[in-house]
Amino acid sequence: MESRKILVTGPAINEQAAKLAADNGYDVAYVPPYTNEDDLVRIVAEVDPVGVVVRMGRFGASAIDAAPSLRVLSKHGVGVDNIDVDAATRRDIPVVVAAGANARSVAEHAIALLLTTVKRIIPLDSGLRAGRWEKAGFSGVELAGLTIGLVGFGAIARHTAVYAKALGMKVRAFDPYSDDSAFANAGVGRDNAVTDLLAVSDIVSLHCPLTPETRNLLDDKALGLMKAGSYVINTARGGLIDEAALVRAIDSGHIAGAGLDTFATEPPSSDHPFWSRPQIVVTPHIGGVTKQANVRVGVDAVEGILAVIQGRDPGRERIVNYRALAKASA
Repeated sequence: MESRKILVTGPAINEQAAKLAADNGYDVAYVPPYTNEDDLVRIVAEVDPVGVVVRMGRFGASAIDAAPSLRVLSKHGVGVDNIDVDAATRRDIPVVVAAGANARSVAEHAIALLLTTVKRIIPLDSGLRAGRWEKAGFSGVELAGLTIGLVGFGAIARHTAVYAKALGMKVRAFDPYSDDSAFANAGVGRDNAVTDLLAVSDIVSLHCPLTPETRNLLDDKALGLMKAGSYVINTARGGLIDEAALVRAIDSGHIAGAGLDTFATEPPSSDHPFWSRPQIVVTPHIGGVTKQANVRVGVDAVEGILAVIQGRDPGRERIVNYRALAKASA
């Protein structure tokens, strides 16, 4: 008899998503956030889910092997670097994502980080609360007329482009996988090399997946290509940035500031060097965590599981390993 369990690697999922699972005859079980591998494997073995909604922490080969009934993995979002896609593919288990469901929320957060960082809101707020009136000698930065360079031009970046243009910014982007029409329709200039984009941008905002090719994309060399006094925004994946290199660039003054929602290791250590740099604004990977996005992402994640189990095509744009779906459906 097929398992009627869906496992969520996190403390909760949106109630509409849970109801969708229940209405289709599936019980939902939960894993504490960032559970260690041994405990995760034990829980997976006990539940033996048919599908897993991957939220917090890594879902690796050992966890996949611990669930003989597993038929589909569904990411609560779009980034699958915390899923062992190769291990899933070896078992012909499709990996699906909630493509675009939280794009608006993440784009809003990118702009919030941009404004907070460039306008120096946090150090000014801290100074005022400490009794300092720092108006004399202050010189801020106007965003209108600056160039923002978007690395990646998927749904989140396209929303970010709309918001940036509304602020009067010039928008350019690099994405080797997007069609020219996407840039033309958005009125966004296209750079054919990421190095070209870095060189012309006053603000660089990362919106690409973390892959072996993009890991440490912003290293010493890449940061050195950026304009003196420019800014970095990252709402994608922490591993895109060589964090030690960013600290060096901040300390030298070459990079004026950074707004970061993601980190190489999450959660970061208590002694992380970012904490002592007021030029760096940080948030705990919550860019897509809004009430509205949680509904869309949760429902999309469960719907992706149901589509695979029920023999429906979730849509090619949502499948990470399409060959696994083809084999699973054969």
